[in-house]
Amino acid sequence: MTENTLNLVKAIKAIPKGKVSSYRNVAMAAGLPNGARQTVRVLHSLSEKLSLPWHRVIRSDGSIALPEGEGRELQIELLCREGVEVSASGRVDMKKYGCN
Repeated sequence: MTENTLNLVKAIKAIPKGKVSSYRNVAMAAGLPNGARQTVRVLHSLSEKLSLPWHRVIRSDGSIALPEGEGRELQIELLCREGVEVSASGRVDMKKYGCN
């Protein structure tokens, strides 16, 4: 695993239960100011293997990135279980639930 990947994994694991972060903010926390897409790749390839809290990473505008039928419902369910409110349109209040 590269140093960048390790830093992203650490940043993802650092998102506390009941909070969310954006792909961009995870990348910034890992020292990769232009690494939002790399965050997506790490989540896609390593979430299951490393038990990453993938559901806590959303878009900067607070919206769920996954389309219906491709994990969106599960992500919303997991966030709600942690006490994160998700609107009917699939948005999270980043001011209330954002961690960085």
